[in-house]
Amino acid sequence: MIEFDRVSKHYPDGTQAVADFSLRIPSRRTVVLVGSSGSGKTTLLRMVNRMVDPTSGRVLIDDEDIQQRDPVRLRRSIGYVLQQGGLLPHRTVADNVATVPMLNGTPRKEALARVGGLLERVGLDEKLGRRYPGQLSGGQQQRVGVARALASDPNILLMDEPFGAVDPIVRRELQDELL
Repeated sequence: MIEFDRVSKHYPDGTQAVADFSLRIPSRRTVVLVGSSGSGKTTLLRMVNRMVDPTSGRVLIDDEDIQQRDPVRLRRSIGYVLQQGGLLPHRTVADNVATVPMLNGTPRKEALARVGGLLERVGLDEKLGRRYPGQLSGGQQQRVGVARALASDPNILLMDEPFGAVDPIVRRELQDELL
């Protein structure tokens, strides 16, 4: 369960990104935040994994205030698909996908053994694991980002416009797979 309890976010320049927002999301639910550009959707997602802390209010996961949790461990327990993919350009696709499981203690060999299945799950050939992000199309990079977010089998999956760079057919396939 994720709960936003009267959260607000004001940036030092005076910009108000979120104002007194409350929402309770039960476990095992898919929720979509819809709003115009600049309405605070990304800020709310970033609050869940403590990339942004609220100016006021609380964010809770399973009734625990996330301010009490180590931010690094919290982030490693949450899958997050970024708008622009966020892949590490100097690492192969396979290493990008296996990064979080390895950071969480999974042996490298075991983490890399799962990569092929994850790539196939998002509609990519496992042979792409040997390539670097710069050798992929924007849509392929986006799908690698989804595979990476799924790699640690998280209970929470945050997706910030995850299908913006993929064509309509692939978008539908990914939505069917994930939702």
